[in-house]
Parts: sequence; C-alpha cells; structure tokens
Amino acid sequence: MHVVLTAVDPSSTDITPLIHHPVLWASAVGVFAVVILQSVIYFKAISKAAPAADLSRAQVAGSVRSGAVAAIGPSLAVALIAISLLPLFGTPAVLTRIGLVGSAAFDVAAAGISAGTQGAQLGGPSYTQKIFAIAFAAMTIGGLVWMLTALILTPIMSKGDAKLRKVNPAVMAIVPTAALLGAFFTLAFQEVLKSPAHLGTMVASAGAMAICLVLAHKFRLPWLREWGLGVAIIVALSAAYFMTAA
Repeated sequence: MHVVLTAVDPSSTDITPLIHHPVLWASAVGVFAVVILQSVIYFKAISKAAPAADLSRAQVAGSVRSGAVAAIGPSLAVALIAISLLPLFGTPAVLTRIGLVGSAAFDVAAAGISAGTQGAQLGGPSYTQKIFAIAFAAMTIGGLVWMLTALILTPIMSKGDAKLRKVNPAVMAIVPTAALLGAFFTLAFQEVLKSPAHLGTMVASAGAMAICLVLAHKFRLPWLREWGLGVAIIVALSAAYFMTAA
C-alpha cells in the first residue's frame, strides 16, 4: 500500500502509476461485471418473453446474431480509437469510458476542455497526474449526467408512447423508423462531405449491402441477410484502404 501511495504524485508528468492504479482496474472490472450480468438477465428475459410474442427459438437466435453482426462496425471503430488513446488515459479509463460508453468524441473533448482550464494540454509537457485526474473526472461526470437524464426521461417518454399508441398505433410504428432513417442519413451526409474517399467508401458499403440483400432474397439465404452488414463493413474498410493508400 505504501508503494502505491508514493507512486502517486499530482505534479509528476509520469502518469503511468496513476492511469494503471489498482483502484481504476478494480472499477473497470466491476463495470464490465455489471454489463455481463445485465446481458445474462436480458437473454433470459428474451427467452421467457419469446413464446408470448409468437417467436420461435430460431427467430430469437437469428435476431441475436443480427444484433451481434450489427455491433461489429461501431465496435471496431471504437476499438481503433481506443487503442490510439491508451497512452493518454491508460487501459482502465479507456475500457470504462471509450470502450464501454463509446463516445470517444465527447470524452476527448471533455478531457481537453478540463485540461485547458488548468493551462495544460493532453499529452503535452504539462500533462501531469493531476491533469489526468481532472480530465477523467470531467469525462465521468458527463457520462453520469447522461445516465441520469436517460433514467429520468425514459419513464416519462414511455407514458407519452402509451398515450400515442392509444390515439393512433401507426404513429409509433412510423416515428421510430423515421427517426432512425433521419439519424443515419445525417451521419452519412456529414461523412461523405469530408472527402472523395469518404464518399467512395459509403458508396462501396451501400453497394455491398444492397447486393447481399438482393442475393439473400433471390436465393432464400437468411444467413446472408444477417451477415450482410459485416460483409459491407469489410468492403468499406477495403475500399477506404485502397483509396487512401493510392
């Protein structure tokens, strides 16, 4: 215990003893243990609720596989960003913040702003253990506010959803779909404006996904529909590599 205490020095620019502190590792393990427990509970709930929703085991398994494949793209992007941020924040902080929450843009911005208030810069010569602690606290507080907001607003929005379904059930079937389409279109539009490589990557990915859906429908290959997103991601990564390498 004495060794750990002497290793922590707020004014030291050697942040390694702090970013790999046992307390941070214990916190990271605890967070992921909760996530795993939640996943087990959700899977059990799905199995129990499937018969009431007239879903077979094969349909449930197909939905789970589709969800797993759909998570490859976002997870891969977050993983690549997380690797680049390891020297700044260390493995425990990256796992619990960028790796779990997934909002690398917010976390980096929050850390940069909080460091700037102290006249320091992330990764710079003034990046001390004290600045890391302040930056990590800013990231954590931002995530806490987001979680509390979701916890408070979700029940309120659920009541509004129930009332709208009573008035017109078709509304709540259209609104979520429209919201998702709008969100994905906005994200895609922002990316394609950056460079011709971004545009080419999106076109290649969309083309690959369309081909997979057509082949799955024509030849009755449901597995291809499930794995279509994974194929599209690989095609997009390959297209981006060749366009940027050239």
